[in-house]
Amino acid sequence: MKKYAIIVAGGSGTRMGGSISKQYLEIGGKPVLMHTLEVFFNSDSSINLILVIPESDFELWYKLCSAHEFSIPHQLVKGGSSRFQSVKNGLLHILDEDGLVAIHDGVRPFVKPEVIHESFKVAAQEGSAIAVVSLKDSIRRVGEDSKSVFQERQFFRLVQTPQTFQIRKIKKAFKTEESPKFTDDATVYEHQGWQVSLITGNPENIKITTPEDMNYAEFLIGKNP
Repeated sequence: MKKYAIIVAGGSGTRMGGSISKQYLEIGGKPVLMHTLEVFFNSDSSINLILVIPESDFELWYKLCSAHEFSIPHQLVKGGSSRFQSVKNGLLHILDEDGLVAIHDGVRPFVKPEVIHESFKVAAQEGSAIAVVSLKDSIRRVGEDSKSVFQERQFFRLVQTPQTFQIRKIKKAFKTEESPKFTDDATVYEHQGWQVSLITGNPENIKITTPEDMNYAEFLIGKNP
C-alpha cells in the first residue's frame, strides 16, 4: 500500500518573537523542518514526502537546502490561508485514491519512528490513526462564569500528530466546507460521521512554538544526537 506524509508548516511563528518563522530556526545545526523530514524518511524511505509551506518561503527553503546540503526527496507545495487549506492543498497533490497518508506538523521533529510505523499500520486496518498521550496533571474545566469543575483526567488525551488516514476517506472529508470547529485533521474526518482510532504517541513529540520549546528541543537533540 502506497504511503505519503504531508508535512505542514505554514505558520509565521509570531509567538517565537523572531524575524524568521519557527520552522526554519535551527536546532542541532539545521532547521527544524529538516529534522522532521528526516525522521519520516529514516523511518521508511518509501514514504512519499510532501512539504507544505507558504509560497513566499520557497526561495528561502531552496537556499536552506543548498546551504545544509539537504537532499532528502520531497515535493514542495504552497500553503493556504489556514491549516485546513494547507492540508487540502497537500491532498490535492496526491493522485492516488488508494493508500495511506500521514499528516504531521512540521514543527514536531521528535516523533518516534515506531509511532510513525504504528500510525500507518492502524490506519490501514481502521481507516485512521491519531497519536495521543495521556495527561499527567490534574485538569479543570473553566466556564464562562470563571467557575471551574474538576475533570477526571483518565478520560482525556492530548492530541499530537501524525494523524494518519486512508487516502480515499480523508480526501472525501476535506471536500467539506472549512469550519472553526475543525481544530485538526481528526475533527475533519469525524465530521463525516467516522470514528477515529487512537494510538499511543511519545511525550517528547512537542510542537515547537515558544522560545522555551526551542531550549527543550536543543536539550533533546543533545540527548539523542
